[in-house]
Amino acid sequence: MSFVAGLRCKECGTHYRAGKQFVCTDCFGPLEVSYDYGGIAQSTSRDAVAQRPHNIWRYRELLPIEGEPATGFQSGFTPLVRATRLAKAIGLEELYLKDDSVNHPTLSYKDRVVSVGITRALELGYQTIACASTGNLANSVAAHSARLGLRCFVFIPDSVEPAKIIGSGVYRPQIVRIRGNYDDVNRLCSEIGSQYPWGFVNVNLRPYYTEGAKTLGFEVAEQLGWRLPQHTILPTAGGTLLPKVFKAYQELKTLGWATGDSRIYAAQAAGCAPVIQALHDGTKEIRPVKPNTIAHSIAIGNPADGPYVLECVRASGGWGEAATDEEILQAIHLLAETEGIFAEPAAGTTLAVCRKLVEQGRIPKRESVVVGITGN
Repeated sequence: MSFVAGLRCKECGTHYRAGKQFVCTDCFGPLEVSYDYGGIAQSTSRDAVAQRPHNIWRYRELLPIEGEPATGFQSGFTPLVRATRLAKAIGLEELYLKDDSVNHPTLSYKDRVVSVGITRALELGYQTIACASTGNLANSVAAHSARLGLRCFVFIPDSVEPAKIIGSGVYRPQIVRIRGNYDDVNRLCSEIGSQYPWGFVNVNLRPYYTEGAKTLGFEVAEQLGWRLPQHTILPTAGGTLLPKVFKAYQELKTLGWATGDSRIYAAQAAGCAPVIQALHDGTKEIRPVKPNTIAHSIAIGNPADGPYVLECVRASGGWGEAATDEEILQAIHLLAETEGIFAEPAAGTTLAVCRKLVEQGRIPKRESVVVGITGN
C-alpha cells in the first residue's frame, strides 16, 4: 500500500498528483513527495520495521513507490561504525561513521537513491534509464539497470577518473563523455530528457530518486536505538543527501519513532564550495563556481538543491566548512590508519570538516557525532 499523498512544489506549495511531472508549472520550482503520515502511523510501527529484511525497503511506507520494489534488495542498512580510535585522534568521545563505502552493489550511497528512482521509473513506464554523473551515480545506474535488463545511458564529464569509468563500463551501458564539467553534462541531460522518453534518475525522476537518500537517516536513527545523533556531518555536492536526511529525521519525529534533535553540517571541498560560501556570507544566493578539487564526486559548481541545503543547515542550528585538497588527503589517511576504512575524497572531505568543527568548538567533545562516509 502506498502512502504517497502527491507532489508539492518546494517553492510555492502548489500540489500535483504523483506522476511524471517534476517541475512546478506555476513557478518552475522543484517538486517533492508528500505523504499521509497519519495513515503510516496507523498502518505500521517502528517495531514492525525492525522485523523486516535489512535493506532500504524496510522503510517502504516512507518511500514513493506504489507496488513492489524492483531492485535494491541488498542495498542499505550499512554499518554504523563506533569509531573509537578515530574519535580519540580528533578529540571526540562518541563518534560514529555511517559507512556507505560498503553499500551493495556499487559501494556508495547512490545505490539507495537509484533503487528508488528505477523502481518508480518502471512504475511510470520508462524502459530506458539514464543519468548525469561524476562517477558514483553512473556506476549505480549502470549496475541496477543491468540487473533488470534495462537499456542504460550514462553521461559523464571527460575528467572522470578512469577507474570510475571502468566501474560503469563493466555493466555495458552506453557511456557518453562530455567535454566540460558536471554542470555542462546536467544541462545536456535536461535537454535530452525533454526530447526522448528516457528516465533520467537525477533529472525528470528527481522527486522520487532523492527520497531514497532518506534511508540513510532512517538507518542512523534506528541503529542508535531510535535516537538522533546530536550532530550529523554530510558531504554536499548537488545537495540531494543533506536535505533528505533532515527530512528523514523530521519524519521519524512526526511519527513518534525517534527522539532527540540533530544539528546538521555541510562539508565541501575548498575547490568547489558554493554552498559553504553562501552559508558563511549569510545569504540565500548560491553563486556557481568552476570546480578545482581532487574530490571529483562532490565537484558540482551549481548545485540544484543547494538552497535547500542552506535552509536545512540553518533550521537545524548547524554549520558548514570547506576542506582543502591537502586536508582531504590527510583525513583519508587518518581514517584508514585508525579505523581500517579506505574511502574516496568525499569521505576525506567530511572527516576533515568534522575535525575543523571540533577545533572551532562548534561540536562539543562529549556529544554524539555521525559522519557520513558516502563512497568507496
